[in-house]
Amino acid sequence: QVQLVESGGGLVQAGGSLRLSCVASGIILKINVMGWYRQAPGKQRELVAHILPGDRTDYHDSVKGRFTISRDNSRNTMYLQMNSLKPEDTAIYYCNADVKVPGWSNNRDYWGQGTQVTVSS
Repeated sequence: QVQLVESGGGLVQAGGSLRLSCVASGIILKINVMGWYRQAPGKQRELVAHILPGDRTDYHDSVKGRFTISRDNSRNTMYLQMNSLKPEDTAIYYCNADVKVPGWSNNRDYWGQGTQVTVSS
């Protein structure tokens, strides 16, 4: 079983910064795509950014230039550096990973439990 654990959320004033981390643990053969999603109250979960094994990245337009996604494959860890935070960035942020595990031909999809990010105006 693979577990994803996020950390780094919290309360910050508008214009501030936070750094989220996501650590994957368990029996992992390889992690393919990793991504950060967020869900604000009353809204659907949306993809914020994702990163491929070769460090190719993509971002939602609303966070381009402010957020940076990165990963450390040796530590099975992904990060999201969030700068110039806005109140509309307030949401629960979830880590997602596409993982190759023993016993399965296809990769399996895993989610973390989420970490709250609150940006005050």
